Amino acid sequence: MTYPNTHIILSQVQDALEKDNLTQAIQILQTLKPVDQAEVFEDLDNEDQVSLLPNLESDMSADILEYIEDEDAARLVAGIPEETAVRIINEMEPDEAADLLGDIQPQKAQSILAQLENPEEVRPLLIHPDESAGGLMTSEFLALRRRMTVNEALQAVRAWQPEKDQIYYLFVVDANSVLRGVISPRQLIIAEPTSLIMNIMDTDVISVKAGVDQEEVAELMLRYDLLALPVLDENNVLLGIITIDDVVDVVVEEATEDIQKFGGAQPLDEPYLLTKATSIFKKRISWLLLLFVTASLTGTVMRFFQNELQTVVALSVFIPLLIGTGGNAGSQTTSTIIRALAVGEMHVWDALKAIWHETQVGLLLGMAMAVVAYIRAVTWGSSPGLSITVSSSILLIVIWANLMGAVLPTLAQRLKIDPTVVSGPVMSTLVDATGLFIYFTIAKAVLGI
Repeated sequence: MTYPNTHIILSQVQDALEKDNLTQAIQILQTLKPVDQAEVFEDLDNEDQVSLLPNLESDMSADILEYIEDEDAARLVAGIPEETAVRIINEMEPDEAADLLGDIQPQKAQSILAQLENPEEVRPLLIHPDESAGGLMTSEFLALRRRMTVNEALQAVRAWQPEKDQIYYLFVVDANSVLRGVISPRQLIIAEPTSLIMNIMDTDVISVKAGVDQEEVAELMLRYDLLALPVLDENNVLLGIITIDDVVDVVVEEATEDIQKFGGAQPLDEPYLLTKATSIFKKRISWLLLLFVTASLTGTVMRFFQNELQTVVALSVFIPLLIGTGGNAGSQTTSTIIRALAVGEMHVWDALKAIWHETQVGLLLGMAMAVVAYIRAVTWGSSPGLSITVSSSILLIVIWANLMGAVLPTLAQRLKIDPTVVSGPVMSTLVDATGLFIYFTIAKAVLGI
């Protein structure tokens, strides 16, 4: 399968709109799959979007609003007639409709909600925060009763006719809508028609409460390879389900935030090219100032040992080599530990094991780097004493960097701080200062300065 060239298609749509040929523009978009339609649509000018959206088929408009950025969808709905918005939102999944209504002006959201065909499917979802299990779930699901026969359950599935092609699991409830079990479509198909659901269902159901954070939901579904996850209230009443496609969006969102934090910046709220320069400035300046302050520790250490530097000027030649290696070693460790914490391979109480593990790794890496550093120092014409100083320093710096890389993320996790904030530039600046202190201390002892 080859992906369509959306850049060429975008040009074709823009040409059609410039010629006021709305029909042709719509026909071009209709040849694409929903995700590609949304990509092309999002690159259009705001005026073209507002004029085009109301003229598309309702289901096509709904798909586009579901795929584009939340802020853009809210802006578009705010700019079209209310009756048009109602027509489009009626075609959206309940959870997507709730997310959209939650992003627009409350008075208009309530007015649109009151005009929907099935407001009772959307209204309960509005009370949950967007980043919680309740905010991710959809109320569009089929719940079976325990005393149904297999034949009755199959008839219920046929009558349901869900809009989505996937029916991952069917959940079973009692008369009070309390979750009691789960059954797969395959089990229904192969079971005897007269069998009771309660006799063939699996009673060991993994579920979450509505207030659980979306990141925990994603971890749970990935850990147990779940395609759908039931969401319950405090009384174990089934409120809705979260499907794997929603979790994929969460994983991408969380990964994007972590990558931006790795670089020492606050996550962006909008796509990069759509974010104003002033907004990016606000996201980066606080971290940049913090890193500047921590980096000044390196200068403080160098000033403290400035007499030694003046005595043996050659010491300064190896400073970039040493602090660079220490920073890299620390960053390697933090990224590994943070990943292990994120996917559940280790926990906070495993900190001592991680420290011992990284001590061994640091010792091996440090010895290897020390040999290379000694050879490099000798080939640069350094004295034996200076060569030993450099190799010894790099051994201890690598071990120290690995230890810090193991301790800081687990400590941050223990203090309820996102471990990614101690990675990347933060780790490098801290290792720079402490690495220089180690270097100059060894130099004083070995060289007698």
